[in-house]
Amino acid sequence: MLASLGNAALHMLAQPFYYIALLFIGLYFRRQTLLERRLIHVKLHSWGREIWRAIWTGLAAGILVSLAAVLLGVSVTGPAVVCIWVVSLVLLLFRVRYFCFAYSIGLLGVIQFVLSFFPGFLPGGLGGEAVTAVRGMDIPALLALAAILHVVEALLARWQGPALATPLFLEGKRGRVVGGYRMEAFWPLPLFLLVPAGAGVGVLPWPTLLGGGLGLVSLPVVIGFSQLTTGMLPQSKAARASRRLLLCGAVLLGLALLAARYSPLTLLAALAALLLHEGLVWYGALEERRSSPFFVHPPHGLKVLAVLPGSPAQELGILPGEILLKVNGEALTGKAQQLHEALRKSPAFCKLEVQNAAGESKYLQRAIYDGDHHLLGVILAPQPDEYTTAPEKPAGIVGIALMKTGARRRPAGASALPSQMETTAAQEIAAAQEVAAAQETATAREAAATLPGPGTPGPLSGSGRAKSAKR
Repeated sequence: MLASLGNAALHMLAQPFYYIALLFIGLYFRRQTLLERRLIHVKLHSWGREIWRAIWTGLAAGILVSLAAVLLGVSVTGPAVVCIWVVSLVLLLFRVRYFCFAYSIGLLGVIQFVLSFFPGFLPGGLGGEAVTAVRGMDIPALLALAAILHVVEALLARWQGPALATPLFLEGKRGRVVGGYRMEAFWPLPLFLLVPAGAGVGVLPWPTLLGGGLGLVSLPVVIGFSQLTTGMLPQSKAARASRRLLLCGAVLLGLALLAARYSPLTLLAALAALLLHEGLVWYGALEERRSSPFFVHPPHGLKVLAVLPGSPAQELGILPGEILLKVNGEALTGKAQQLHEALRKSPAFCKLEVQNAAGESKYLQRAIYDGDHHLLGVILAPQPDEYTTAPEKPAGIVGIALMKTGARRRPAGASALPSQMETTAAQEIAAAQEVAAAQETATAREAAATLPGPGTPGPLSGSGRAKSAKR
């Protein structure tokens, strides 16, 4: 077993798949930094630090998942590893979130079911090797592995998701710009799985649920999650997503173990791997459409979207979602310029009145020293007429590879809300009607003034009334 582990580790370092995963993750975090600079003009995340965190977290998670998979008896062949990665890379071309082990195994399970109707189909060359590898896959065991990865993904989303959240300016309902967060992260996991039990393979010294022989094969995988929220804090969104991923993993694990005992259920389990994941994405998007935006400025105060790490605001304990009510005694009424003006009144010291999530006021004060980051260090929710916005849809592989942030400038006039536009138009029409009526009245009075009245100087009196109407 130790010799097989050494060979599998060398094979992991020699094959390109783990390095492809690292390259993809590096490009993604680099693009995240560029997007933050484009929207909020500072970076909240260091792409080098985030890559390192993804590597060591994925390594630790890979060791734990490998132990669980070996105890269950999950097995895979070398050619099957290549098939899994080819399918993953093809799915990546369609959408980044398809770069997931559950999608690959679910699709391969469907392909294996289709191939079962054509037992004599065996093309030559690489195609024949791929067909043989797919037919020999233990799909229920690999689906059980996908369920375990769902559990690990849920735990990582709960643990690291809020720290990886990127604040965004998004175009919301009725054309107004609202604040939000995208929590999107990926982790590369180096896995070591058993070889399939068969002739010439040693027997494991413990009973397993899913078989497997004495020997190890390396399988690098990538797990990740993606959530967009405009209606709640990142911590709450990450906790909700984590609970749903845990439930999804438990259901998939149960179906996989049933399929291992009763093979006709394999297709159902494979479809569940695809549909459960898509169902979570669809339901999350539906919730966001139905929810009211949270990161918008109230009538009195300024809503905090994010806090820069290491800033005076973080030291004071200001949190995202809280409302700045007063700065240096000046009440804020929803304009970001007021905050800068109030801070300039006392550049060496600031006093704040902040409303927390419970609606209670807290009073903070702190000296401002030379070199402090951006004076206070808060990122405010966007103004309704903010010009630069980010797309709601996550980036594709082409956008990540080319470092395209997707941020765009809104056309002039697009920031006005329909209700405001309608009100403005109505006011303009009413004003035009009043002017026209005044002009008609003035013309009529001037015409009447040309007729001399008994004993009165009509032209002088009519001229005076016309001037009064025009004013």
